[in-house]
Amino acid sequence: MIMDALLDIGRFFINPVFYIALLAAVLLGYFRVKKERKMFRTRIIWGWREFAGLVKDGLLFALVFSVLFAGIGLVVPIEWLIALSAVAILLMVAGVYQLGSFIYLALAAVFIGWLFRTNEWNVDLGIISYSGYAVNWDWLVPVALISGAMVVAEGLLIRKHGAEAASPRLETSSRGLAAAAYTAKRLWLLPVLLVVPGDLIESYAPYWPQLPIGQSMFSFILFPMVFGFQSRARKTMPIYLYPAIGNLVWKLGAAIILLSLGAVLWEPLAFIALIAGAAARLAITVNFELKERQGNNAVAPQALGVMIIDVLPDSPAHKMGLMRGEVIRKVNGLSVSNEMELYEAIQVNAAHCRLEVLDHSREVRLRQHVIFRHDHHRLGLIVVK
Repeated sequence: MIMDALLDIGRFFINPVFYIALLAAVLLGYFRVKKERKMFRTRIIWGWREFAGLVKDGLLFALVFSVLFAGIGLVVPIEWLIALSAVAILLMVAGVYQLGSFIYLALAAVFIGWLFRTNEWNVDLGIISYSGYAVNWDWLVPVALISGAMVVAEGLLIRKHGAEAASPRLETSSRGLAAAAYTAKRLWLLPVLLVVPGDLIESYAPYWPQLPIGQSMFSFILFPMVFGFQSRARKTMPIYLYPAIGNLVWKLGAAIILLSLGAVLWEPLAFIALIAGAAARLAITVNFELKERQGNNAVAPQALGVMIIDVLPDSPAHKMGLMRGEVIRKVNGLSVSNEMELYEAIQVNAAHCRLEVLDHSREVRLRQHVIFRHDHHRLGLIVVK
């Protein structure tokens, strides 16, 4: 039994989706840092943040879903998983993470299978010949339920981790002044244990672990579930925007699950759940995109003081608890209105810095820090010029 489990886990690493996801996560961090250095002459967010969170952020969801899906016995066809892998690879190669929601990928995989079967297409993949599959409620209901659960995970991950790698970008405001917006581009991979019909694998891999249930044979397969997220925060600070998006997304996932459960009474509800879920997810994206394009930038020049674009990690500003989007009103007792005045005021008492800051609610809070010789000479602040 232990050996079977090890074999099952080992086959997870055969899937090219896993390796392409690793490379895609590395490239996300690389290109983000490259843009940060080009605009601000420094790296702002740790370059390996996307890679480090690829699996770690969603590992708890992967464990819970593995137990639930396998325990309930949600059986999905191997052909759907093959199509899902192809769609996920296409997503990562194209880098269009606005279309990275799992509900899009799941529905696209269903469509690909139907298209191959309808047109009698066939592709030799080496270890298996892919010719699509006929639409069948026996597997479409589990696909819809799994998709709903993955959308719930997607929403909760966006809510908790969406803003962590949101990177600032300089732009010109509607008034022609320097301003900033924030771009988040994330990829998550959940290694989930799934159940597939055993007879589909047996002829290609006779030693694959199988589970007899009644007169049927089933196999477990550890599959890399991939989904992405991309959004731009302009009017709203990322720490407020992405939790709002995440809350709507996970609630949508719950609605997809409920609608899919209704397929017990009327089977077409499973397909309706996938279609409606994809449409609703698109509506969420479009709604927030349109809202963020309207109005003024949240981070733009302020008459009240100097607006913070971002704070470098482990810098004096970070240790003082300063946050992006806050406004520095006074430094060492002197009012400041631009970057030059800010650093001139810091030199008034170079050994000890006292700041009066307006937070996101425009309430005043005081911050101070002893400046050491090795500390960043600009406190680690990136401000609107």
